[in-house]
Amino acid sequence: MSRQQAEDLARDWVEAWNRHDLDGIMAHYAEDVMFTSPFVATLANEPTGTLRSAIAVRAYFAKGLAAYPQLRFELLDVLTGMRSVTIYYRSVKDKVAAEVMSLNADGLIACVEVHYRDGATRPLTAEERVDVA
Repeated sequence: MSRQQAEDLARDWVEAWNRHDLDGIMAHYAEDVMFTSPFVATLANEPTGTLRSAIAVRAYFAKGLAAYPQLRFELLDVLTGMRSVTIYYRSVKDKVAAEVMSLNADGLIACVEVHYRDGATRPLTAEERVDVA
């Protein structure tokens, strides 16, 4: 995946969310998408945090849009993989989110892992850094 393709996907995805355009959001996802997020456990009452179809993801997103009528994402960065993209953005309640999205052969999102952190972004302190050498 090129940097431009990743940025285009991220921009289109964020803009669809900010318009609260459920059809526009879902246009990015494969029918057999697997979607995992900490919010799934609460909003979708699914203790595993994982949804396994576009139908289930659509229902979950619809609940999220209804629960957060002022929802607006702010795109912070886009990271590019071979057949994946990570969208790093500011989410609801000032949470920082990173969505790792794997794409299928048609360029649709087939698998998503969502990660959140409360509060503003900041660099790690020396004590928090992990030496991987």
